[in-house]
Parts: sequence; C-alpha cells; structure tokens
Amino acid sequence: MHCIRITLCVISLLLTPGLYAQDTLHITLQQAEQQFLQRNLALLAEKYNISIAQAQVIQARLYNNPSLSLGGSIYNPEQNRFADVGNRSGQYTIEVQQLITLAGKRNKQIKLAQTEASMAESRFFELLRTLGYTLRSNFYEAWYLQSSIHAFDVQVQQLEQLDRTYRELQAKGIVTPRDAVRIRSLLYSLKAEQVTLQNRFNTIEGELQLLLQDNHTWYIPDARDLNMQPVSAYSLQSLLDTAFTNRRDLRLAQQALQHSTQQYALQRSLAVPDMTIGAMFDKRSDYIENASLLNIAFDLPFFHRNQGSIKAARAGIAQSKVLLEQQTATVENEVRTAFARAVNADNMLRSVDPDFRGEFEALLQSVTDHFIKKNISLLEFTDFYESYKENLLQLNEVQHERMQAIESLNYAIGKNLLNN
Repeated sequence: MHCIRITLCVISLLLTPGLYAQDTLHITLQQAEQQFLQRNLALLAEKYNISIAQAQVIQARLYNNPSLSLGGSIYNPEQNRFADVGNRSGQYTIEVQQLITLAGKRNKQIKLAQTEASMAESRFFELLRTLGYTLRSNFYEAWYLQSSIHAFDVQVQQLEQLDRTYRELQAKGIVTPRDAVRIRSLLYSLKAEQVTLQNRFNTIEGELQLLLQDNHTWYIPDARDLNMQPVSAYSLQSLLDTAFTNRRDLRLAQQALQHSTQQYALQRSLAVPDMTIGAMFDKRSDYIENASLLNIAFDLPFFHRNQGSIKAARAGIAQSKVLLEQQTATVENEVRTAFARAVNADNMLRSVDPDFRGEFEALLQSVTDHFIKKNISLLEFTDFYESYKENLLQLNEVQHERMQAIESLNYAIGKNLLNN
C-alpha cells in the first residue's frame, strides 16, 4: 500500500502544470504556422542557400579580367646601369592580355547557375513542406491527446470521490475490503493510463517547441475552429494533377534533369579551346627599337578534348531521367495511398453518431449514481468504466485519424487544399 501511495504522488506531480515552470499559451494552427515561418532555424538556414545560389549567378555573369604584364632590364652592361628602363638607353615591355571564352561557355555557365538557384528554392520549399507537415501532424496529435487526458479527469474525479466513500464504509465494516480495493485499483489504473497519455503529450510538446523555436513556452493547441473539407469533394485525378503541379520534390527532379542537360552542353563546349588575345609594346628587345605586337594564343586539342567529363555528363542525363521517372511514380503512389486512407477515415467518422459521446458521458454519471444506490453490482460498474474509457479513446482516435489522413493527403499533393 505504501508503494501505491508513492506511485500516486508521482502521478500527481506529472499531471501538475506547475512542474513545467513554463509560460502556457493557447495557440491556433494559424498562429503556430506563422511563428514557425518566422523562427524555425532549419528554414532560416536553408533560406541562406537560396542567397548563396543567387550569388553564384552573379558570379557566372562576370567577365574574365584582363592581365597586365610589365618587364624591364635589370642591368645594362653597356651603360653600367641597374634597372635601366629609360627611353634613351633602357629596355622594357608592356603587355595586355584578355581571355576570350568560345563556344558559348559563359552563357552556358550562367544558365547552369540559374538552374542551381532554382533548385535551391525548390529544396527550401520541399523542406518547408516536410517541416510544415510535421508541425501540423504534431499539432493535431497534441490536440487529441489533450482531449483524451481531460476526458480521464471526469472518471478520475468520480472514482476519487467513490474511493473516499468506500474507505469510510470499509472502516465501518459496511463494505468488504475486496470491494474497496477493487475501486482503488480501477482508480490507479485510470491514473496510470492518464500519465501514459501525458508522457506522449510531453514528447509531442517538445517537438512543437523545437519547431516553433521556443523552449520556454508550454503550447496548448486549439483546433476547435479547424474546418476540414470532405474528401469526396475532390476526385483522385484532380488531386494527382495538383500534386504534379505543386510537389517540390518532383520539380526538383525535373530541374535535376535540366541541370544534367545543361552540364552536358557545358562539358561539350569546354572541349573547344579558349583564345587569349594580347597586345605588347617592346622597347629595344625586338627587331626594331619600338615594336608594337599582337598576340593570339589557344590550346591545340590534340589529346585533351574533355572526353571523360563529356561521357560522365551524358551518363548524368540518363540517370536524371530514371530518377525523374521514379519520383513521378512515387508522387502518384503517395497520392493514391493517402487518398484511400482519407476516404476510409472520412467514412468511418461519418458512421459515428455525433451525439454518442455526450450520451455516453451522461450515462457515466447515471451508472455511478446507480452503483452508489446498489442498483448495479461492482462488476457491472467496473465493466462500464472500462468500456467508457476504451470507447472514449477509440472515438478520439477516429477523429484524430481523419485529421491525420487529410493532412497526409495535403502533404502528398503538396498543397493545403483540404483544410482552411
């Protein structure tokens, strides 16, 4: 009995909000999403990749700098002078060179950088889709866990009152110790299950705090105003079309194929040698005293024609096509699976009488009163409490499953189409 009292003390502490020593905030889904967009560090970090990729586009647009070379005599033995670069007796050269890229290399590099910037944006929005789904999924789960935890309060309060009454009756010898212990055992069982739900809620709460980047606030989700559209309002084909248009991971696969194609074009252009054009003025070291010269230089592509990189880029195109095909099939499969799950959840919830929960809660009080008046047995009373608990949890789970199924479908199509 002493161990049971210790267990109840622990349970009481776990269910006491003051233990968290954190501010409590009731928050709607819209408020949570707004804070998530403003504070989430993973999103903010990924957003910098867009700026980095856009800066690379600027870099690709830049032209090569010209080069300037200066040369001069270190020592003139005829005049016995060091660093003789004067016009009368010295010698010096001045040369300017400019690298000119051929075969459209610059434009191809610009297009490649632009595609990489677009891919960075797609990766950002794909992360936003994934983390946003996690946020909403945790929000719904926390809401229904909270509902289940609070639903236990009614049973626990009634059983606590009944337990106190039975303790007094046991002391007077009116009821047997077996009946008193049975009531107490039922009470402990309910409290233990409530603690299990509370621990699950605490885990989800920790994930919400991390997503919302605030470890000092205890968030209480409020989903009362959420309006979920019936799945039957949409056809499977319309949802597939929406997914093919909005899924960022699919767009990323398409951009990867475009990137591979552009990379192949760039590698082929690199097989064409670039040309260097230069002009030089030479004082006294050439065939005349003041020589003005024009230089043109380029590599002769006898051995190195970028063959390996061209072959690798060609294989990259083939690989990207396969990955795009795989991603397209994945998107279609995810939409079909999520749609079927949402339809099943919708049908299940519609089959439940909306007044069932209220009637069951009213019956709970009636059963308790009849038990106190000895109109029903202890076995019937405990059986009803167990049935009430199981049905209450199952009803919450049905409602929760529908919310999660619709959110999974939203995630699969890449757009929050079914909830407002």
